[in-house]
Amino acid sequence: MNNEFQLIELPNVIDERGNLTVGEFQRQIPFAVARYFIVYQVPLVERRGEHAHRECHQFLVCVRGRISVIGDDGQRQEEFVLDRPNVGFYMPPMTWGTQYKYSPDAVLLVFASHYYDANDYIRDYSEFLQLVGAKP
Repeated sequence: MNNEFQLIELPNVIDERGNLTVGEFQRQIPFAVARYFIVYQVPLVERRGEHAHRECHQFLVCVRGRISVIGDDGQRQEEFVLDRPNVGFYMPPMTWGTQYKYSPDAVLLVFASHYYDANDYIRDYSEFLQLVGAKP
């Protein structure tokens, strides 16, 4: 697996008893997980994220509803829609991530490779661009 932000389709098993999707850590989800968090009841006009991590990897899955995510590595910026629980968005370290356009019923599950550490966050976009060596 490359170390760029990307959508990853997870296995989806469709059965008359109900559907199942699975992601195996260090396989489809390309890192070991130290924590998870869930984002929900986000007003449609709000934006979440808007930061990068120095070391932490993240994997985002919209388990209900729909959201838009933007990945930005300083050279490439791309928007994706998460609207199925069998698709995840991988964000390696030094990816500026933004989540927005939350549907009213959206539930976002995020797996993270590190425990929370405020020092791992880069919250200023200009500083992020400088750190990744982006050309103005």
